[in-house]
Amino acid sequence: MNDFATLYAVLLAIVALQRIVELVWSRRNIRASARNSGVRAAGTTLDWSAMVAVHAALIVLPALEFFALERGELADGAIQRWIFWSCTALFFSAQALRYWTLGALGRAWNARALVDPNVGVVTSGPYRWIRHPNYLAVLIEFSAIPLAVGAWRSWLVLTLLHTPVLVRRIRSEEALLDAVPGYASAMGDKPRFVPRASGRVRDSTT
Repeated sequence: MNDFATLYAVLLAIVALQRIVELVWSRRNIRASARNSGVRAAGTTLDWSAMVAVHAALIVLPALEFFALERGELADGAIQRWIFWSCTALFFSAQALRYWTLGALGRAWNARALVDPNVGVVTSGPYRWIRHPNYLAVLIEFSAIPLAVGAWRSWLVLTLLHTPVLVRRIRSEEALLDAVPGYASAMGDKPRFVPRASGRVRDSTT
């Protein structure tokens, strides 16, 4: 094995630890929201199980492909090294976006996509420009993590598994958000993932 095997193992460990911490944080926020009336969850229990499964696969499949099939070796060459470090930089950029998002949402954030109409509409942080910055961070991760070590088989499988799960999640969540007073007028004209190159930006209010 080369040095990248150790670095990649650390990266995957960071992802696993991050998911565990976020689940704990999410449960705390859900318990606080449960006291409010009108709170509803996006999707079904099966949808949530599918989401958990694909996020577990994000760690397991690239690890199996890289360590079992490729034996923890990256092809020598500047291009592969550039890909590894570029994907690693993308991963950490996604984390910056994720925690910027979570900071803007505060206690309103949870992994189950529970929508509490009593919280109001968050338009601060990255929500000034897009509707789903956290899902954008996830999409970046689902490419950066497997492709960092050339695990293109895992990337293809993960894309096929994750895309329908995420689409269903977003549609369910947006159906609930559209019922929150003020959401459609504050967020309806903003893109889901990619900020517009130009255009009016609303004042940040919560």
